[in-house]
Amino acid sequence: MIKKAAIIAYTSEGCLTARRVKALLPDCETQIFSTEKHASDGVRTIPAESGFMRSLFETCDALVFVCAAGIAVRKIAPYVKDKKTDPAVIVIDEKGKYVISLLSGHIGGANRLAAKLAAGLGAQAVITTATDINGRFSVDEWAAERGLIIDDMKMAKKISAKILEHDISVECDFPVNGSLAAGLTTERTGTGIYIGYYDKKPFKNTLRLIPRGLSVGIGCRRGASRDAIKSAVEEVFGERGLDMRAISHIASIDLKSQEKGLLDFCEEIGVTPEYYSAEALAAVAGSTSSSDFVKSVTGVDNVCERAALCVGDELIVPKTASGGVTIAVAAVITEVCFE
Repeated sequence: MIKKAAIIAYTSEGCLTARRVKALLPDCETQIFSTEKHASDGVRTIPAESGFMRSLFETCDALVFVCAAGIAVRKIAPYVKDKKTDPAVIVIDEKGKYVISLLSGHIGGANRLAAKLAAGLGAQAVITTATDINGRFSVDEWAAERGLIIDDMKMAKKISAKILEHDISVECDFPVNGSLAAGLTTERTGTGIYIGYYDKKPFKNTLRLIPRGLSVGIGCRRGASRDAIKSAVEEVFGERGLDMRAISHIASIDLKSQEKGLLDFCEEIGVTPEYYSAEALAAVAGSTSSSDFVKSVTGVDNVCERAALCVGDELIVPKTASGGVTIAVAAVITEVCFE
């Protein structure tokens, strides 16, 4: 999702088009830049310092140049690194007739942005990525739109090349709503896409797309270390064949909100912990375990399962104890739509 954008124009007419572009991005933090000659209310002067363009490239989700394509290419060339991290780059002529998706068409969202701006400007979108112009499924763009983790970018590139000539298999752990996209089939082939929480490769050449939808409930003894908690989670995920990158939530009872080991573990994996009261946990349905001792200490018969189910829909790993830590995992169950 594009949250921050910069628009760079170099002429008076270009600045007019830039203002039209900004109006089409009401939900995005957007700033227009131009030369000192054309700066005015709402249009900032391009700073003289050499690090200006680098800063925009590293901090913005999208750069929109209102100028000749050659100018834009020269401006961004020193900073282009990787399709996984480069921002979307769009080029629009100063009269607003053509909107060109120049860089990061799929993962960065430049193709989608170009189409949106072209529709708003009454312009022609120029999209050159092969899967788009051939009407075939674009795996990296589809995954990026839905926040899925692409396990192997090299394999994603192979998939994109393969799908131009042959249909490829798809296996999904979730119900599919609607038809498959052009280029996908449920028939078994040697190359395919697997969408799910598990660390598995059902095809000879498998691209794994990993949703972030596993809620991990954690209970622990007072003073449990980060390493103990990490080890318990890794053990559970390893035994069940789950991918830890699929973790979207870490949850526990509010009595554990100051446990340093739990906080440190959550910080390490980049997930903000969520805490619930005993009353809130007791109201959660679906828990399978019950402990009088746990209830005497916390006020609820089970912490980890109920905490996991505060977000997750289905308990896929019941309470598992290891080294003073209890783990349960619940999965968010959703539909997949390729259309």
